[in-house]
Amino acid sequence: MVLIQDLTACIEHTLLKQEADESAIEKICEEAIANDFFGVCVNSCWVSFAAYLVKQSTVKVISTAGFPLGAASTRSKCSETEQAFTDGAQEVDFVMNIGWLKSGQPQKVMHEFRQLVKVASLSPLKVILETSLLTQAEIKQASLMAVEAGIAFVKTSTGYSQMGANPADVQLISSIVSPHAGVKASGGIRNLSSALAMLDAGAERLGTSNSLSILAELKKN
Repeated sequence: MVLIQDLTACIEHTLLKQEADESAIEKICEEAIANDFFGVCVNSCWVSFAAYLVKQSTVKVISTAGFPLGAASTRSKCSETEQAFTDGAQEVDFVMNIGWLKSGQPQKVMHEFRQLVKVASLSPLKVILETSLLTQAEIKQASLMAVEAGIAFVKTSTGYSQMGANPADVQLISSIVSPHAGVKASGGIRNLSSALAMLDAGAERLGTSNSLSILAELKKN
């Protein structure tokens, strides 16, 4: 049986919509504090505001780089990552350059991974693979490169592509990266059953905008 505190400790309460305004960011930060969620995940322009709002709590601020396509230049991803940490983020989730991997240029992907790890220094990075666009072989290849580069977490999805996380992909990634890196499942985690399925498959973090309804469902049960 999953305890409430076990679930909340895994949740990154997420708001990455384009139309999110200041009041919406304030709301998710208040919700994260009230429910002891691990963190809030916001776009980089909101990092300093979110960091200010949660500074008296244990809630961490997570931001993004190269989101949601991953096709930005390495320099711009590095700049966005550096700025996010400067503004108060404690973790950054960046999107892998999927086109490079599919073009048979893993050396470019690895170079970018290493540049971002260098920029982050000792702060945790998560690489978003966008598993719905990858073959199993590509998921394995990217996961192995992430471990080699020293990336802290491999994340399934942005939530903006064809589909989000599924337990099979989470299990595959976990089998490759554990114990050297963690797994974050995100995208399409809308209810308690899907959240528990991801955790059972090996996810250590859950990125979801449905945190409150998932928590309410657990409390009800």
